[in-house]
Amino acid sequence: MDTAESTPAAVMAADPIRAMRVVNLMENTVGLEGCLIGHGLSFYIETAGHRLLMDTGPSGDILTNARRLGIPLSLVDTVVLSHGHYDHAGGILPFACLNPSARIYMHREAAGEYYAYDGREKGYRYIGIDPAVTELEQIVYVDQELVQIDTELSVFCGIRGRRNLPETNKRLMQKNGGGYISDSFVHEQCLVVREEGKAVLFSGCAHNGILNILDRYRELYGTEPDAVVSGFHLMKKTEHTEEEMQNIRETACELQRLRTVFYTCHCTGVPAYEMMKEIMGDQLHYVHCGEEI
Repeated sequence: MDTAESTPAAVMAADPIRAMRVVNLMENTVGLEGCLIGHGLSFYIETAGHRLLMDTGPSGDILTNARRLGIPLSLVDTVVLSHGHYDHAGGILPFACLNPSARIYMHREAAGEYYAYDGREKGYRYIGIDPAVTELEQIVYVDQELVQIDTELSVFCGIRGRRNLPETNKRLMQKNGGGYISDSFVHEQCLVVREEGKAVLFSGCAHNGILNILDRYRELYGTEPDAVVSGFHLMKKTEHTEEEMQNIRETACELQRLRTVFYTCHCTGVPAYEMMKEIMGDQLHYVHCGEEI
């Protein structure tokens, strides 16, 4: 298996593509009729030089949705895994059977043992990736905080800020010997796609907090992205507390000050999205399964 330090630029797509295209292949909510939905996330992205995936959803259902949408996954040359959770990595093995040549960029720590704590009665539930993923020859491990794949694509991690972290992170753990510790999300990484002078930042769940991710982006790139495509990990099965709602509103107010346009989905949750939408207006959009940005 390769490491990102020694990896050449990703293989160019079989034929040139004229403009960036972003399609939601998997998401929690119904969008285009006929597409399968599920708790997870996957985006298909076309650029002038690449066909790529950001995450692969929880299962092989992305293959079904891609066929429904006329998307040629066999021509994908690059996959970026945002972090080591099954709902973003469950489709890797079915995808690899279809396409054994695409390079799959994942943080080395994404192969860790990750769990969700579901309460005293249910205990700890494994939410990490299938260990068989690490045996794929096409895996490229990311060992650096910034990897420039080529002039269009780069991947970064090393997000150290702690402001406005999602409260829902508190139940997410990592196995440590015979016990469990809070997940620090060092395995979370973001994809940046540049084309025609524009930059789009893709994040899976923004476990490290979207504000901290944007702070890190500014550190590395010296400016703000033109667009962000990301879940915000604000979804809850119960109602948000007053403190959580305040956190959500404060985050929306911070984002509203930027020139960036935001597209969200998956783990943001509809109630949190609606709270943010009231503040951000046309600066924030929800992308459903099968829909194209």
